Amino acid sequence: MMNKKASLKQARNKVPQKQRWRVVLKALLLLVWVAAAVIVAQLIVGYLMLWILGRETFTQPVPTAIYSALSYILALLWIIFITPKITVKLKIENELKGGKRKLDSKISPKAMSRDDLGLRGTPTWTDIGLAPVGFIISTLLAAGLVAVFNIFPWFDAGQTQEVGFSVYLAGIDRVVAFIILVVVAPIAEELIFRGWLYGKLRPMLSVRMSDRASMLISIFLVSLLFGIVHLQWNVGVNVFAMSIVLCGLREITGTVYAGILTHMIKNGVAFYLLYILGIG
Repeated sequence: MMNKKASLKQARNKVPQKQRWRVVLKALLLLVWVAAAVIVAQLIVGYLMLWILGRETFTQPVPTAIYSALSYILALLWIIFITPKITVKLKIENELKGGKRKLDSKISPKAMSRDDLGLRGTPTWTDIGLAPVGFIISTLLAAGLVAVFNIFPWFDAGQTQEVGFSVYLAGIDRVVAFIILVVVAPIAEELIFRGWLYGKLRPMLSVRMSDRASMLISIFLVSLLFGIVHLQWNVGVNVFAMSIVLCGLREITGTVYAGILTHMIKNGVAFYLLYILGIG
């Protein structure tokens, strides 16, 4: 075992500097690709709904909830269906430049599998048991990070996350808001960030660095991007902490099931406090 690790370390040390920078560039492109998927999906859905419904109707709870759901779904579809096609196109162009492929040759994009999204197998009792543990750890970690950031005057820990819902929800508005925030959002976000993105970054970086380093850097990058796309400092710090734990659960279980359940618990607690008790 020691000889194998030593050989792997020597192989990494012999990797040309150019190839290392290429890995760094690919990792950055993955992050930009996911960020673009989220932002473009929000813009497309947002402008379409504004055009169809008008500003006054669009800002009401149910349309806003639908906007959030469609944005998550469109971003996920972008990742699942557009990514393989772009990857194949770039691969063909690269091989054509290198003279490895003839102009009349074709290659079909490989469909993204469940494993690519961290959906191998089915949820287990271990996933279910880890979910509340993950929620407690992420809550404590978030509290610690918020306490650190409170030393900065520009950080407002009490700022409410802008989700478009009134604190006072009832009837169908409450049901729709619950489905979006507690069910749809956790599933879509976990599949995109801890599923596809982390699943791509981790093995990519592990080829050029130690297993521990690739894990830590992948967790940091995924969590940083997850915090940034939420567009609020206090929310960003909170979800950054949560993402660290969720990536850890992905690392432990090899799937996103425990992460999805943890995410649902967190959003469910927040939903109860904000939109049922009115605390926040």
